[in-house]
Amino acid sequence: MTMIPVYIATEDELSEVVLRRILRDLPLLMVSRSLRRGGFGYLRRNIQAWNQAAKGVPFIVLTDLDQTPCASDLIVDWLRPHSRHPNLLLRVAVREVESWLLADRDHLTTFLKVTGSPIPDNPDALGDPKATLVQLARRSRNRSIREDIAPMPGSTAKQGPNYNGALCPFVEKIWSPSRAREKSRSLNRAMQAIEALHSRNQSDH
Repeated sequence: MTMIPVYIATEDELSEVVLRRILRDLPLLMVSRSLRRGGFGYLRRNIQAWNQAAKGVPFIVLTDLDQTPCASDLIVDWLRPHSRHPNLLLRVAVREVESWLLADRDHLTTFLKVTGSPIPDNPDALGDPKATLVQLARRSRNRSIREDIAPMPGSTAKQGPNYNGALCPFVEKIWSPSRAREKSRSLNRAMQAIEALHSRNQSDH
């Protein structure tokens, strides 16, 4: 079968690895180009151009909701006054991509080496998923996990010095999107949209 090239655009390294992991289960979608320049501002500035370019090649854009009230408002605001081309997927992690990692609670708690069930059942409802993940890492029985993911005591940083270096391999090798989507509505909706894009373009080829 013919591979379908897609462009992806993300806020940061962790989001890109998450998106690539989701796409790995849809083998006909091949990442032809990755666009990442740091932060949502880059995505928002370019979304109109990518909406036009989607006429020729599918685009998948992943951003965080952060403090925007709801995902649908963000999508409408970014694309206004134009309508979205069917081959542009603008997906929003509620409220941050870390909530999608937290949604695979069993694998994450095992990786972080924390006991009990400290992860909430609905991570999309968390106001600051990254802070929740960092606090979990502070409780780890593994020193390297604590030092990599959590900032040093007294530091003003929101994450540890090797945050992405620790979490990206977890996403690539352990994290299960199929399990996580059961606990995260925003992830499930993103995966449904990507699966629909896959099926639509598969039929065109």
